Amino acid sequence: MATELAAEGVAGAAEHAPTASEYIVHHLTHFSSRHQDKIIDFSIVNYDTIFWSLAVGIIGCLFMWMAARRATSGVPGRFQAMVELVVEMVEDQSKAIIHGNRAFIAPLALTVFVWVLLMNSMDFLPVDMFDRLFKAVGLGHVIHFHRAVPTADLNGTLGMALAVFALMLFYNIKIKGIGGFVHELFCAPFGSHPALWIPNLGLNIIEFVAKTVSLGMRLFGNMYAGELIFLLIALLGSTATWWGFGMHVVAGSVWAVFHILIVLLQAFIFMMLTLVYVGQAHEGH
Repeated sequence: MATELAAEGVAGAAEHAPTASEYIVHHLTHFSSRHQDKIIDFSIVNYDTIFWSLAVGIIGCLFMWMAARRATSGVPGRFQAMVELVVEMVEDQSKAIIHGNRAFIAPLALTVFVWVLLMNSMDFLPVDMFDRLFKAVGLGHVIHFHRAVPTADLNGTLGMALAVFALMLFYNIKIKGIGGFVHELFCAPFGSHPALWIPNLGLNIIEFVAKTVSLGMRLFGNMYAGELIFLLIALLGSTATWWGFGMHVVAGSVWAVFHILIVLLQAFIFMMLTLVYVGQAHEGH
């Protein structure tokens, strides 16, 4: 009887064990306002994306606040030196791109870089950590799905891209005035002849849309692909063989080191494109 019960238990465990595709789909599904059955769905609210975006944003603010409080005029420590290196890098880039008042733009670029970097860095956490944590504290029946990388959600990256789009419109109107901005929409780049107004307007609309969509899609695509590769590597560790475990350790370590470059590069690119787009708003055709 004991043998039969053990056999039934093993069969039941095998029956309920997720397949590779089920495992990946589970980890790529958001904790949302309703069930998510596709990658892109703007009709739902992803609570995990909102929570972690705000959480790492607060952490970033505390991080910079601590750096400002500990700043000294003498020999800086490692923490202060690292923060000063980032601030100087952002200031140099904003100075090279935007010629004029950078009282708001330079801090904006620093905020974008730190925020996106921290959101991207959530990808380094173990893929099963939150799932096991929620089950351990008794929330597994409430939070069935959870994704901790806000930039791997197209809703999040396009939301940031739309904020940059709003800044582009704001600075276009602020620098050129409403009349100047409307005139540029209809008269650039082909000329001010009435026959060219519609082609000019259409080209400018396409330019604004392309900038916004590509800004959000680029960050999303890179981080989504990185998250998917981590999940595939995690599946290697689930195989009950030494070969699978060894490949899991080796591939995970190599990809983690390579992913550090991706995380930093994507944060830098998003910051640079934000500066470039806002800088273009300061210039006329």
